[in-house]
Amino acid sequence: MARGPSRGVVTITAIVLFITFIFYLRHPSSPGIEHTTGNQENGLETPAGDNVNASPEVLNGGVVMGKLGNETAKAELGRAAWKLLHTTMARFPENPTEDEKEALKSYIWLFARLYPCGECAAHFQEILKKYPPQTSSRNTAVGWACFVHNEVNKRKNKPLFDCNNIGDFYDCGCADDEETKAPSDKAAKVGKKEESVEISKEGSVKSV
Repeated sequence: MARGPSRGVVTITAIVLFITFIFYLRHPSSPGIEHTTGNQENGLETPAGDNVNASPEVLNGGVVMGKLGNETAKAELGRAAWKLLHTTMARFPENPTEDEKEALKSYIWLFARLYPCGECAAHFQEILKKYPPQTSSRNTAVGWACFVHNEVNKRKNKPLFDCNNIGDFYDCGCADDEETKAPSDKAAKVGKKEESVEISKEGSVKSV
């Protein structure tokens, strides 16, 4: 009998859909369509954007979920979460707009706050306060994600990743994108190592 999706993958997918829904309400994709909340004023529904506001209090609020006692579920959730996070960074635009940069930052803060393992979420929020999300480019985002992953691994006494080769461990599914690039673009990447990424920590800077 075929085995269905793991609980960790299902949970992470639900979180992503929720966060995507929030941003979709804030930034409607079709200018001619108004998204509504169901609230009515004079018989008309009011636009959802009037009532949805990802304020600093929302982004940086306390952990939402309680403690996750099942160690097997916790480990499975962690693997799925890191896969999602690293893939998101690897798919992020090379030259993002200001809106895209802010969207990714907000996504990361909300991801930490809504993570289903409460104690894990609290620890990750501590890391984010020391090393805030960096989203100026794809390379910066990828390097930052690898750096904070290693911070978590240090706490758990796990092996550290080589951030120059993080893509070898987490396949982002970008091969199809590479095939569409011009030969000159692909040739320029052959043998090229990832550039050093500087991670800011409370006014100081680290290179990875």
